[in-house]
Amino acid sequence: MTQGSGNRSWWRKASCRTDAWQAARADWKSDMERFKADQRAARETGVPVENPGPPPTGFSLLPWLLMGMGAFSNVFQAGTPQPWLGALGLLAFNSLYIYVVFRAFVKEKREARSTRVALVLMGVVTCALAIGYGGNWLYFFPLLGLATGAVTRGPWLGRTGLCLTALAVAVSAVQDGWDAVNIGYATFLSTMVTAAILSLSEAVRELRAAREELARRAVEKERLRFSRDLHDLLGHTLSVIVVKSEAARRLARRDMDAALAQITDIESVGRQALTEIREAVTGYREGSLSTELDRARSALEAASIEPVVRHSGPPLTAPTETLLSWVVREAVTNAVRHSGAARCEIAVEGTAERVRLRVVDDGRGVGGAVSGVDAVSGVGSMGSAGTGLKGLAERLAAAGGRLEAGPGPRGGFVVVAELPVEVLEREVVTVG
Repeated sequence: MTQGSGNRSWWRKASCRTDAWQAARADWKSDMERFKADQRAARETGVPVENPGPPPTGFSLLPWLLMGMGAFSNVFQAGTPQPWLGALGLLAFNSLYIYVVFRAFVKEKREARSTRVALVLMGVVTCALAIGYGGNWLYFFPLLGLATGAVTRGPWLGRTGLCLTALAVAVSAVQDGWDAVNIGYATFLSTMVTAAILSLSEAVRELRAAREELARRAVEKERLRFSRDLHDLLGHTLSVIVVKSEAARRLARRDMDAALAQITDIESVGRQALTEIREAVTGYREGSLSTELDRARSALEAASIEPVVRHSGPPLTAPTETLLSWVVREAVTNAVRHSGAARCEIAVEGTAERVRLRVVDDGRGVGGAVSGVDAVSGVGSMGSAGTGLKGLAERLAAAGGRLEAGPGPRGGFVVVAELPVEVLEREVVTVG
């Protein structure tokens, strides 16, 4: 491999990481805005917010870097020895801190060897700066403890926290004597409190996700039970119709009145069965969103598009699931046929009042797709008036929701659908 190709490969990796960081930041800001809107609505209506808000990310730990402002100011003071070394150390520490805390919120990345190595390098840089400069530079130990608490979980947390505290006290004692106790206490506190808060937050979200999954499975189980009951109902009714039809055929040649009586019974049984079936399928004939998400994942994989599917929130009513299933089907179909994307994200997030579906791909966007964006409504239009995104926008609007589609801020195409959880029952018309 030549040096030029190696540089291009490094540049592509850096660009991909920058894009991923920007996407994570955009998602975090969107989640925060939606959570704040839910809080405002809760204050106005008096109904508490069940949604705990967006999960914590590395952005929530970045403000703590302000603890290093004192060290930053020392770099520009005249009495600081070899300030360029301090500036390099400050840059190295901040870079490692950002790298570690952003990986701490993903279990696979948190447990990766690269994260542990970066944490050890943070410790080496912290000790070197503390011994070489002292003073405000000692506050990097609590920052190191915060990063350690974010990464370290489980039985090793206590021993790791005590070892780090002992190291902070020993190194700080060289510069500040007995004041090193304060640095050690701050280091131990930041380590343990950060780990406890993040572990508790993770456990609460896992329990909430497990509860929602159990609720969805209960709904699927009920639908399966209903399908079996419907089969039994149809099997019995059709058996009666077959038997009476055979009797009418046999009687037709010798006793027309008796045959007509059997035909009358067949009509009566058929009408009664039709009434029972209509009553039974009310609320059950709509499509399942979970099933549609599985189909979307399969379709994307078949088209060599990486699917990322996230589904959270309380169980939805059948009409709501039906409308969202149509949106998923239309958006995924567009991505498979027209986008040329390599990745497609589907996120379903629900609260007690509203549910939000977001489908994002990294393809060619509007310019490379058949679909377009209506300049008046801002809603993508495709096909005839009864199909495509425009038809879905009309259906969602009739249900009290909205549909927005257009190019994403970083390219690709974005489809966002929002619906109230309580959607009134209505006649479902198949999208063709």
